[in-house]
Amino acid sequence: MKKLLLTAIVIASLFSFREKELVWVAIGDSITYLNDHPEETGNRVKKGYLTRVTEQLPDLHYINQGHNGWTSGNIANDIERLGLVKADVYSVFLGTNDWWQGRPIGTIADYSDASGNNTVYGSFRIIVDKIRMLNPQAKIVLITPMQRNDFVYIADPNNNSYGSYKAKNGRSLEEFANAVIAIGRYEHIPVVDLYHNPSLKLKDMVHFKRLRNPESGKFENYPYPKSVDIPFDPAKDEYPYPEAAVNLTYDGLHPSDKGNAVIAKAVVKAFKKLKIGL
Repeated sequence: MKKLLLTAIVIASLFSFREKELVWVAIGDSITYLNDHPEETGNRVKKGYLTRVTEQLPDLHYINQGHNGWTSGNIANDIERLGLVKADVYSVFLGTNDWWQGRPIGTIADYSDASGNNTVYGSFRIIVDKIRMLNPQAKIVLITPMQRNDFVYIADPNNNSYGSYKAKNGRSLEEFANAVIAIGRYEHIPVVDLYHNPSLKLKDMVHFKRLRNPESGKFENYPYPKSVDIPFDPAKDEYPYPEAAVNLTYDGLHPSDKGNAVIAKAVVKAFKKLKIGL
């Protein structure tokens, strides 16, 4: 009986010394949201970057705060209504929709002076301030937008946009990525720079875009950058990204399993430097 009691005490002691599960709140747009909604990718994505990170850091539990189509301005505007909770680590992965929707970037002064939600810099200040209010000791990691090719929504080809090879409202996507980097530098917050990641080059977003040859009328596979000058008609043309076209993204914008693996690797590296989940 005493032996059994001693064994029970030892086992209980071992469990009491187990590492406490850490909570990670991932704030983002559709790239984050889709981790838990693979059916909205046409089931082309089997495992998003959130799942991949927590598989490599099993003491980490994620809360998905990804919102389809949202900008940093949308997040900042609804910051008190999102249900954000106290966590050990927060990531902020935004910017690609800010670029496409033509939001003003502003300057680092908008961030340092907390000038409000009129610019990307100002929006990020609202987000970071909320995180610090929830947990002043929390670790924060910023993630830049990644490069993107021509996006065509798999469920509705009428929803499409050109890639980051061209400016929108006179601004490049790189300028939005550089704003995130500047905020990280100002705050001494780690930045996962996906935009300049050599494993996420624009030419590798998709293998090709299947488009109608303007001269022959026949469909052909056009790799980037040849695809840029070939028109796409969502009303008449077939979906331009068959499964064979999938590479780092499955639709020109949203990461495929391959792309999510690259993102997860970069995030895990940043988390490990902060001793998160170790």
